[in-house]
Amino acid sequence: MPGPCNSKKKKKAIAKKNKKSTSVIQATVPSEPPPLVHELEPPPSNIVCAVHEPPPKLLSPHVQELHEEVLPIIHDPGNGPRVRDVRGFLASFFAQPPSLEDPLCAEFSQEEVLQMLCTALSEETAMVLWYNKSRATSRICPSCRRLYRLGDILPDLTDNGEKQINETRSPLLAREQEISGLCSPVCFIVASFEYPSAIKTTWGRTADEIDDFTWDLLNGPGDGQGDKGLSLLLKMARLPDLGLGQLCLPDIDFDAEPEDRISCGQNYERDKITY
Repeated sequence: MPGPCNSKKKKKAIAKKNKKSTSVIQATVPSEPPPLVHELEPPPSNIVCAVHEPPPKLLSPHVQELHEEVLPIIHDPGNGPRVRDVRGFLASFFAQPPSLEDPLCAEFSQEEVLQMLCTALSEETAMVLWYNKSRATSRICPSCRRLYRLGDILPDLTDNGEKQINETRSPLLAREQEISGLCSPVCFIVASFEYPSAIKTTWGRTADEIDDFTWDLLNGPGDGQGDKGLSLLLKMARLPDLGLGQLCLPDIDFDAEPEDRISCGQNYERDKITY
């Protein structure tokens, strides 16, 4: 029969042994690294951020052409439309076509007439005179560039800036608008400022209605004010051929009798050939 054994001591020894082995295992297992902390850094200053812009609003071709070409040609300061660009106006739909049913307007509407006028006047002044003489009713004032039609009651600006329309017009004003296109007495005075003594006797009259004394004043040197060709336009508009005959054939006396005029023309042609 086996002797008694100390079971309690045995159990304590086994538990002590297991405790030592667990501590050894825990000591050999490496500890987990601490969690990484990400620090935010400011972006570099040389980075260019693209700014989103809405696409440009494109107009339709007709509206875009209207804004680019038509609007700068004519403007209205409040007392009637003004032509800012004569060449652009003549090429636009605002310009009246030449009055070909009128023989005189049809004659003046030729491009050769405009070319001859450009030899005596500045380009824009020549185009204004050419337009007025080749249209029956449409007019451009050579002085203020007002666009109007014959028979229109044109508004004026008073001293205090208010609009004023005169229902009654002077017959000489209507004649002057038809002859030269000058739309008002003020514009006529501006055009005839070189010849102040001939203002009253020239207003609303054609060449055959002006006396010799007035023509001598108009053919004089003037006061030297520099009116950009308006005084010359004032004289040319009163002549039935705009003075182109004297401009192109200076040696022919158009006021002479027909026989003398033929003789002068023959001499002119002879001198031109021998020259």
